[in-house]
Amino acid sequence: MRGATATATPADGSPSRRARADCTADRAGGLTFDVRLTGRQAARPPADAALLLRLRKRQGPADTVRLPLAPAAADGRLRAVLPGTMWLQEGRWDACLVLGDGKPRRLLPGVHDLRALIDRVPCGERTWLGVRIPYATKYGNLTVRSWLREPHAECGPLRVADGSMVLRGTLHGARLSPGACLEAHPRDSAAPPVSVPVPLDGQDAAAESAPSPGRGSGEVVTGKRRPASVFTARLPLDALPPGRRVWNLWLRPSADEGPVRLARILDDVADKKRIFSYPPQHVTGPGGSTRSVRPYYTLDNDLSVRVSCEDQG
Repeated sequence: MRGATATATPADGSPSRRARADCTADRAGGLTFDVRLTGRQAARPPADAALLLRLRKRQGPADTVRLPLAPAAADGRLRAVLPGTMWLQEGRWDACLVLGDGKPRRLLPGVHDLRALIDRVPCGERTWLGVRIPYATKYGNLTVRSWLREPHAECGPLRVADGSMVLRGTLHGARLSPGACLEAHPRDSAAPPVSVPVPLDGQDAAAESAPSPGRGSGEVVTGKRRPASVFTARLPLDALPPGRRVWNLWLRPSADEGPVRLARILDDVADKKRIFSYPPQHVTGPGGSTRSVRPYYTLDNDLSVRVSCEDQG
C-alpha cells in the first residue's frame, strides 16, 4: 500500500533492544508517533517519557523539540503528537526516546501511514507551509524531514522533450501577475539568471483583473494565505549558456516580488532525487558545440538543471 513504510533493520543488528515508532501523518501537516517499548519498559513505562526531535548538525536551544509521551493502548504503546501548527525549522530531525533520567536513544522506524500526504492540499488559513515526512535513514534510524516555505512553488508533472522542459506547478501563498517569470540561477556563480515569462492561466488572469480588496471595498483584509495559483512554465534548454554548471530554478510571481524556489514536497516521498529521473536533452549551440542538459531534484527536493559538455561526458 502506498503511503505505508515497512520497518528497517538498524546498523547494530539488534532491533529488539530499541523502541520503534509508528508514524501517522494527517493532511494538516501533523505527525502522530506511536512508540512500542520492549522488555520491562513495555510493562511499566515511566511517567515522564518523551520523544525528542533533534535538528541534525545543530545544537542550539531551539534545535530540540520535546514531545511528551502518554499511554495510548493497554499493550504499553506510548503516543506523542507533533501538531501541524507547530513551527519546525527546515532540515532533518533525528527522533530519540527519553525514559526518565536516561540518555536519549535513537528510535527505530515502525510502520508509517503517510497516505494523507499524497496529493496534499495545504491549509489556506496559514501564512506559511510546513511539511514533515518521516523516513528510515541508511543506518536504520527514524528521522523526520521538515520543510518550511513561505510562499511555496510546488512542482507537478514535468516533461522534457523537443529541446524544452515543460513544468506544471502550483504557487501557494502568492498570486501570479502578468510579470511572472521562471528564473534559472547559476549555482556558485555571480552570472545573471536566465529568465523566461510564465503566462497566466484563465483563473489567475481573472483574479488579476478583478478589483483588489482593501479600503472602501467592504472586505476585511487578513494575513491568511492567498488561493493557490496553477501555472505552466516552459524553459527552452538552449537558453542556458554552455559550460558545466548547475542552474537552480525559481518562480518569480511578479516584478515586485522575490523569487520562490521550485520544489516538490507535497507528497510522501522524502527523497525525490532517487525516485524521479529525467532523460538528458542534447542541445546544439550557435557555434555547433553540443551539451547535455538534464533536470533533477536535489537532496532538498528542489528543482535544478545540470548542464555538461558532451566531449567531457
